[in-house]
Amino acid sequence: MPKYFITIAGNIGVGKSTLVDLLARRTGWEPVYEAVAENPYLADFYADMTRWSFHSQVFFLSRRLQQHHYLLQRQNAIIQDRSVYEDAEIFARNLYVQGNMSERDWACYFDLYQTLATVLTPPHLVIYLKASVPTLRQRIIQRGRDYEQQIADAYLEQLNRLYDEWAANFLRSAVLTIDTNNLNYVRYEEHLDQIWQKIDERLQGRDYLAL
Repeated sequence: MPKYFITIAGNIGVGKSTLVDLLARRTGWEPVYEAVAENPYLADFYADMTRWSFHSQVFFLSRRLQQHHYLLQRQNAIIQDRSVYEDAEIFARNLYVQGNMSERDWACYFDLYQTLATVLTPPHLVIYLKASVPTLRQRIIQRGRDYEQQIADAYLEQLNRLYDEWAANFLRSAVLTIDTNNLNYVRYEEHLDQIWQKIDERLQGRDYLAL
């Protein structure tokens, strides 16, 4: 088990990868990024969610479980971009709720996830980054991934609701929630300092106030 195993969680476009990169540079921890570009179903999924939802989510689950197992073998500190828990409890669940994954596929998928999740060692800390839909939309436009530009605001809003519920009830790890609407940790070093201070306090077991 690594000395520290930290996961950055949050909606599409919230700034997870950027924060992983900045914190890795600051701390010397090993960054582990989401394998978005490797998913052969992702572009098809955004074009036709109903047809490709099960395929895409099973691919993500498989890769995320492989990644999680790999991280637990490492001895150095790890900071991870998105967890296996989010793939199942946020994205796959949302597809089922919205009717884009059949009840049969959802039951099969979630049963597999729950069985595997019981044997996984969880992170020491989950950092949940929050942002409003207008903020997410602006950041998605800025990073310019073609297949993300057509994501509906209603889809992002529903994910936000599921994320809030998930973070409030997640018991496998400690959760630090950070509202990023008024933070720009790329441009302002003091914003990154604030985030790091809260993380350090949480890892050291001290009380903190959410940003």
